[in-house]
Amino acid sequence: MNAKTRKFDYTWVIVAMCFLMSFVGLGFCSGNKSLYLTAMTEALGIKRSLFAFNDTCRYLATTAVSLFFGSLMHRFGTRRLVATGFLFLCASCLLYATAENVWVIYLGGFCLGLGLSLSGTTMVSFIIKRWCTHNTGKFLGIGLAANGIGSAVAAQIVTPIIHEPGNPFGYRNAYYLICVLLVVAGAIIVLLLRDHPPAALPEQTEKKRGQDWEGIDFAHAVKKPYFYIAAVCIFFTGMILQGVAGISAAQMQSKGISTDFIATVVSVQSLVLACSKFLIGAGYDKYGLRRTILVCHLGAMIALPLMTMVSNTALGRGLAMTYGILSYLAMPLETIMLSLISVELFGNRAFAQTMGIFSAVNTAGFAVGAPLMNWCYDVWGTYDPVYLICAVVMLAVTVSFQIIITVADRDKKALLANR
Repeated sequence: MNAKTRKFDYTWVIVAMCFLMSFVGLGFCSGNKSLYLTAMTEALGIKRSLFAFNDTCRYLATTAVSLFFGSLMHRFGTRRLVATGFLFLCASCLLYATAENVWVIYLGGFCLGLGLSLSGTTMVSFIIKRWCTHNTGKFLGIGLAANGIGSAVAAQIVTPIIHEPGNPFGYRNAYYLICVLLVVAGAIIVLLLRDHPPAALPEQTEKKRGQDWEGIDFAHAVKKPYFYIAAVCIFFTGMILQGVAGISAAQMQSKGISTDFIATVVSVQSLVLACSKFLIGAGYDKYGLRRTILVCHLGAMIALPLMTMVSNTALGRGLAMTYGILSYLAMPLETIMLSLISVELFGNRAFAQTMGIFSAVNTAGFAVGAPLMNWCYDVWGTYDPVYLICAVVMLAVTVSFQIIITVADRDKKALLANR
């Protein structure tokens, strides 16, 4: 078996490990956090407003690590960081399971943020980008689609444990179970992961869809004005998508839609989330960044105004379901598209650093979105203006990114022409 065949075969092992990492880490530790809210606050007698600060601790930790992701990768390598990430995820589960006060819960949130920053979306994107030099979008979609699948599976497993009859602390058993799962999965992943492909990848002389280009180093990337414009757009995208995701159930309920139908919308969203990452990744390989990111932006722009028109009528419920589908078609903007934006605009040399920065500002948007939108509700007494304002901001983001891609393409052609 020659080196090329070995590399091809092991690439699939790497993709499978990334899938497992997303399935367990993101799916079981992040995707179902809301399932524990009522159980933990009632069992421990904690106000929900105090409990919610746990998410702030998580996002602050993720943002801090993401800012230095490139340096950490250079110094410690993939396997050590992934192993450390899983240790932090296990620690977060144990802290949540044994917590008797909010301070331990906050520490659990901090560990969760550290764990996900070292074994979540950014790490999966980096690993796949390093190993899969062709059809990168498709493989990113496969790896990150596991998030939605894992969330759906986890919900079926942990829900009956959390709500075990006669046991108000059933959530503790759920966290213990997840901890065991993390230990087993983490051991398998670290054992099979490799820091580098077995042979140097061939350089590309020209950027093709789904392939690599060498690009520029980070010192030059930060001198480009569109680096900062892209970062601002990514911040607002994260703020909007995560912010509205957190209030959409409350918005539908305030419009008179039943909780059963809302649960159906949420289930459909999980399925769309799993499919959209793969479809958007494959779409990037075929059509490039400009068209693919436009599809995601249009999904958000169309979906947001619909939430002001939902109601407990056949048409209103149909609009709610349409919102659920279109809004989650935009969700790859928070995950897979960050990697594709990084490599498309700046190439391989600056990938780890730019991906880390973009992940950090995206997570900072998460931290701002939910409290800001709920503050707006306190001011206006309704979420309707929030959705309309977010739609306008998303329009500005859409136009900005199309301009950014045009300018970056011009710089890329000039760089290649001068070689």
